[in-house]
Amino acid sequence: MNEVMHRILVVEDDLHLAEGMAENMRAEGYAADTAHDGGAGLAQALASDYDLLILDVMMPKMDGFALCRELRAQGKNTPVLFLTARGDPQDRVRGLEAGGDDYLTKPFHLDEFLLRVKAILRRWDWYKQSMAKPASDGVLRFAGNEVNFRTFRAKSWDGSFHDLTEKEAMIMKVLSEQPDAVVTRDDLLEKVWGYEVFPSTRTVDNFILRLRKIFERTPHEPKHFLTVRGVGYRFLPEGEVS
Repeated sequence: MNEVMHRILVVEDDLHLAEGMAENMRAEGYAADTAHDGGAGLAQALASDYDLLILDVMMPKMDGFALCRELRAQGKNTPVLFLTARGDPQDRVRGLEAGGDDYLTKPFHLDEFLLRVKAILRRWDWYKQSMAKPASDGVLRFAGNEVNFRTFRAKSWDGSFHDLTEKEAMIMKVLSEQPDAVVTRDDLLEKVWGYEVFPSTRTVDNFILRLRKIFERTPHEPKHFLTVRGVGYRFLPEGEVS
């Protein structure tokens, strides 16, 4: 059972599947609610504070991707696990770009589903606890860049603003807590994803490339996000000395 009663919303138009997932999560000690179309799910997610949203991709009124994008646009950073009957890798990319955190293809095994739920909640708890430290204002500043870890908003050196995904913000948080140190790809996978089922080390590399495009003055010649070949990355707030 869980020491903290996490609240989870399942938005799934298959009533039997939705209730089955909810019942299994309640058996694990979670508080689980359900909604059965995208419109109702959006209203419910905006009206209450949940620790995790489980969204079916194909739903009436509003699909899961559109629901997630609308939540992010309205400032809701609640983690999202997408469910879909399609295993197209491009759908996974669409899910991440919509602001999702993980992606599970139907049919799935109950044990794997519960593992993913637990992993997402564990890393979200870590992230919220790190934001609650009295010494932190939740903002990272380096080389004319700013990252607000509370709002997932970033301002780059050229004055442009960016909405970070949860994964991007978490990677930045891990790296910023160990400035100038080498952080391995495995460490990032464990801290940000929390398990080894879905992501690969290449996934981490792709996220670092996206962060370079936002924060580096010359992304192909990075000064702040340095690759340590075969190991991982170093984050240098002051920049690499030539």
